[in-house]
Amino acid sequence: MALQQEIISALHTKPVIDAQQEIRTSVDFLKSYLKAHPFLKTLVLGISGGQDSTLAGKLSQMAISELREETGKQDYQFIAVRLPYGVQKDEQDCQDAINFIKADRVMVVNIKEAVLASEKALKEAGLTLSDFVRGNEKARERMKAQYSIAGMTAGVVVGTDHAAEALTGFFTKYGDGGTDINPLFRLTKGQGKALLKALGCPEHLYLKHPTADLEDDRPGLEDEVALGVTYQQIDDYLTGKTIDPQAAKTIENWYLKTEHKRRPPITVFDDFWKK
Repeated sequence: MALQQEIISALHTKPVIDAQQEIRTSVDFLKSYLKAHPFLKTLVLGISGGQDSTLAGKLSQMAISELREETGKQDYQFIAVRLPYGVQKDEQDCQDAINFIKADRVMVVNIKEAVLASEKALKEAGLTLSDFVRGNEKARERMKAQYSIAGMTAGVVVGTDHAAEALTGFFTKYGDGGTDINPLFRLTKGQGKALLKALGCPEHLYLKHPTADLEDDRPGLEDEVALGVTYQQIDDYLTGKTIDPQAAKTIENWYLKTEHKRRPPITVFDDFWKK
């Protein structure tokens, strides 16, 4: 129980939220960051067609639209980035998400050739990538492209990390975990759905089964299968409820073994890894 409360405190989750208030909190957070750094003009985010990027994208576009209206500066822009690996099977969901977001600008960067080139170079050096590690290559290539876009547009890379993802470390280190600003941090998976519902999002975008879809050998592998627990169990844990002991143990094991993902690079002054 002590660890559960420690996690809840660290991730700032609440058992009950007001969806409209949380929408305003995230939008104001994004606006405040841009206003505090006048040299920044764009928010950049990869759109996958899933719940998290759809929500972060909608909040980003709202923040940018309000900034333009409030300041009269038309150079504020939200850039939605499509980052397929070849042809994405749920491409229609991606397009539906972009239409819902009403993104100012859409860019498409197909990462397949870059990933294959990296894999080829490593193979020539004597290293053959596993399917799992190749999946991480995809995630890091996607983030590299977003930072290139941000670098050329005076931009900030927006992340989709939320409490359930942070708790389990279910992201690629320096891939989708390597962002500048995370407007969803503090929200559970279910709370993210509530925000999308309040925003009028098409149901199929937040009711679909979440998947990172990074592995070629197991395409569309659902998050809950990979994690060994359901998002409902994770959400219940994060909101202070008592859950099945085995599920709680699985969740806590994820938290403990992925601590390094939630921290900056380890230095000689860190000792969390010794515990």
